[in-house]
Amino acid sequence: MDEVHFQQYGSRCQMWIPPEEKDPVLLHHPTRKSVGYFGAVRLRDGKFLAAREPEQFDAQTTWRFLRQVRRVSRRSGRQVMLIIDNAKYHHANLHCAWRQAQEPDFHLAYLPPYSPDLNPIERVWKLVRRLCLHNRYFPRLELVMGAVEAQFERWAVESPVLMRLCAVG
Repeated sequence: MDEVHFQQYGSRCQMWIPPEEKDPVLLHHPTRKSVGYFGAVRLRDGKFLAAREPEQFDAQTTWRFLRQVRRVSRRSGRQVMLIIDNAKYHHANLHCAWRQAQEPDFHLAYLPPYSPDLNPIERVWKLVRRLCLHNRYFPRLELVMGAVEAQFERWAVESPVLMRLCAVG
């Protein structure tokens, strides 16, 4: 589980530059518009769960998403271990009692600080950017949300791509 922001403008791009141009400058339209999402992948079958977060990521919004993941995972009747980074709001006092009450069936495994490469969902965010946002211009934030959420819907059922992408071990 992790969170991500997708911006309206700007993406990595590859372009041909004449060899005589030593230091090309590519200007982007200035903006701070972005949309945030929580996301989680079930490693067993690659099923993806996402939730848009219009405000900011904090203890309250994290708790809301954790409860959503718990509700969905309860249906399987299996034990769940959620790999999560060490952001302060991921282990806030606000939802500490709730997390303890869910154990051992629903356990949060915190990654060591400064180790985003260990979180499998980081690869999912990179793939979403490449598939949906790379080298595309979005004049409105709603178009970014539409492109990203359409991909999320395709992954809401079993996804062999996400299963391979997030394979651990």
